[in-house]
Amino acid sequence: MAAGYCPRIADTELRACLASAGAVVIEGPKACGKTRMAQQLAASEVLLDVDPSARQALAVDPALVLAGARPRLLDEWQVEPALWNQVRRAVDACGEPGQFLLTGSAVPADDAARHTGAGRFSFLRLRPMTLLEIGAGPGGVSLAALLEGEPSSCADPGLAVADLAELVCRGGWPAQLGRPLAATSRAARDYLEQVRQVDVQRVDGRRRDPQRLGTLLRSLARNVATEVSLTTLAADAGGADGPLDPRTVADHLQALERLMVLENQPAWRPHLRSKAALRQAPRRHFCDPSLAVAALGGSPDRLLKDLEWLGLLFESLVIRDLRVLAQALDGEVFHYRDNYGVEVDAIVQLRNGRWGAIEIKLGQGQVEAAASSLLRFRSQLDIGRTGEPAFLAVVCGSGYGYRRADGISVVPVGSLEP
Repeated sequence: MAAGYCPRIADTELRACLASAGAVVIEGPKACGKTRMAQQLAASEVLLDVDPSARQALAVDPALVLAGARPRLLDEWQVEPALWNQVRRAVDACGEPGQFLLTGSAVPADDAARHTGAGRFSFLRLRPMTLLEIGAGPGGVSLAALLEGEPSSCADPGLAVADLAELVCRGGWPAQLGRPLAATSRAARDYLEQVRQVDVQRVDGRRRDPQRLGTLLRSLARNVATEVSLTTLAADAGGADGPLDPRTVADHLQALERLMVLENQPAWRPHLRSKAALRQAPRRHFCDPSLAVAALGGSPDRLLKDLEWLGLLFESLVIRDLRVLAQALDGEVFHYRDNYGVEVDAIVQLRNGRWGAIEIKLGQGQVEAAASSLLRFRSQLDIGRTGEPAFLAVVCGSGYGYRRADGISVVPVGSLEP
């Protein structure tokens, strides 16, 4: 590892991808550390977003850009989408894994001329850093162990509610580690301003109203970690001028998702014994809760005066961390809700079908109600078809980690590790 590099949970996954595919595409929002992570394994690099001569060379002779020691890093490759097919051909010509690393902070528009890359490309999603990665949590409770049904216990990581409010505001941005809170908060506001004014216009070349995007971002921030509908967002973002067209809101959301600024949490579809109807709406999250805070000009002091919103932001922080941890285990994170009012904040499911359910609560005083909700959820599943949950857990802001007499694990967020 290079000096000053903070190891990432995804480092191991990147090595595995590079050993199995000719090219690895690292995708993630701007400033989450994609380039820095790729540079740890790259033997040479070209930075396409800041090197106009490289883009000119690509237009004349792509071989000039692809030439170099392998693995060769092609940073922000999506600024020149034609590069995709050139890399594919180079991978085919070599026939060996580990030839190229491609990083990108936007998903290019579908292009019939771009080959799918099946069999040549491996994809890795990088997100902002977890509490464990930034050193705010000591770890001690393994998600992998929970999914194996092992009991968990740990000491109190020592994160008070005020600490969690500050961590939500700081976010998991590698370049902001160790900087004063005022500087990190300003950086998050500038990040959103760049998205609003510049990035959404570039993602597909379409003109979008920055003011409308700003009101939509604020609406999303107010409704973070909820299943807020398009119509509600349209009414909220339209303001005194009347609601926006829901189709316009959907277009804006799609652009923000392609920039990976937003990442929906899809609904889980289990088999039920009951006749409950499942809700399929996704929960909406920013890629990092600090962006939700920035959209509304929040601060730790303001969050502490609005514990309901802080609770939603805390849930979004936990979902961010669970996504990183679950991906390392080849898993995904869903949510559950039915028309009987039963809901679960997070379902972690591995590719092999093993799964566990998590309720997320900021305060220890909410653990009992969360545990009751999990047991009610468990009682209506068709276990013969879904399989037994490997674990049921309540992730909370502070306190000790332990397994209750009813089998439910209580896990402080600072203890989570792969």
